[in-house]
Amino acid sequence: MAYIISDECISCGACEPECPVSCISEGDGKYIIDEDACIDCGSCANVCPVEAPQPK
Repeated sequence: MAYIISDECISCGACEPECPVSCISEGDGKYIIDEDACIDCGSCANVCPVEAPQPK
């Protein structure tokens, strides 16, 4: 199961460098996760100050 980034995202960028497979990128108004590349590790969720990354 991949993670997705909810609308709670404040575009702080804390999650992007934490992803071991580099599947997080800056989108339009919030960061996005490439669901096909996500390995469901939860690293992004562990550092997000607003709990935007959620399991899909």
